[in-house]
Amino acid sequence: MKIAISIGDLNGVGIEIALKAHEEIKTWCKPTYMISQTMLEQAADLLKLPIPDDFHTSEVGTTFTITPSQATKESGRYSYDSFLKAIELARTNQANAITTLPINKEAWNKAGIIYKGHTDALADIFQKEAIMMIGCQKLFVALFTHHIPLKDVAPQISLKALETFMIDLYHEIKEEKIGVLGLNPHAGDGGVLGDEEEIITQAIKNVNRHLLEDIFIGPLVPDTAFTPHMREHIHYFVCMYHDQGLIPAKTLYFDEGINVSLNLLIIRTSVDHGTAYDKAYKNQKLSQQSYLNAIKEAIRLAQKKLNYKI
Repeated sequence: MKIAISIGDLNGVGIEIALKAHEEIKTWCKPTYMISQTMLEQAADLLKLPIPDDFHTSEVGTTFTITPSQATKESGRYSYDSFLKAIELARTNQANAITTLPINKEAWNKAGIIYKGHTDALADIFQKEAIMMIGCQKLFVALFTHHIPLKDVAPQISLKALETFMIDLYHEIKEEKIGVLGLNPHAGDGGVLGDEEEIITQAIKNVNRHLLEDIFIGPLVPDTAFTPHMREHIHYFVCMYHDQGLIPAKTLYFDEGINVSLNLLIIRTSVDHGTAYDKAYKNQKLSQQSYLNAIKEAIRLAQKKLNYKI
């Protein structure tokens, strides 16, 4: 399995994590890192880390001077170019999936990049609405809405939009049971606390009928959906808004969490943490778990995709 790894912001912790985790991930897949040899040598020298002989790279962008812990237009541009290179490899079947290390939104802005992050860029590049799914194998949450104000969530909940979202999600992950949360406290309490659950209920019925199987379950009461008992039976949940899903996912599995972009022409997974400028190039102990999980999920999804094609 070939994984193209977007190196992220070189002023942050991504390159250190990639170098330190290489010996483990190379036993699972064939990684290629989207970074020029010149920039790799500069980063490794600053980190005082050896470069493994089999650390295969793909040339990217213009060289610049790494400034640890700073958001600069140069680091922003390089991380964006690294990201585009990984996409290119996946689109041309030179990689089965891509995994992205963290970028810095301020650095992207300084570089004049119009996107807020990877997900926005992917949606525009592929002209498809990307589904954001966050968590780990113990708990994944798929966000029906994500980076919008809370006051705008309820108007987004329409029957057609929900049906499309759930059908697309199912075809991407092929899970047997997927929970769907209600929007309101107590899932509306029969309309006493809101009537959006009527739309959610009808969407679940219509989608299950379309799939000829009871895949989606709900609307679930949000404050009890993530109890240990529920998570014994359901590992994937559709959440109506950003914090409804991310609060439980990050509370329970903060160090293990990853970000997955679904409903695109390529497979993309990512660490679910930032550039950690406060720890960059300081030889502090860095958790590799999110990165390792992101690589594992990229491999798992790529294998599943290949099996479905057979």
